[in-house]
Amino acid sequence: MNTLLIILLVGFMAATAYVLVRGIIAMASGTDIDGARQQSYMRKRVLFQGIAILIIALLLMVAGRG
Repeated sequence: MNTLLIILLVGFMAATAYVLVRGIIAMASGTDIDGARQQSYMRKRVLFQGIAILIIALLLMVAGRG
């Protein structure tokens, strides 16, 4: 169970970093990017961060039982 949660955690952390970097590059590139796309990047980043925090909480609960 711990191994699965750690793999999921690393995956969601990587997804968070990917969306964050992609949003920064889009903003810094100077191309005409609309607000809807920037909002989409922000929502995805917040979602992935929230899921990663939930997985951390689950890992702590599992570790506390053992």
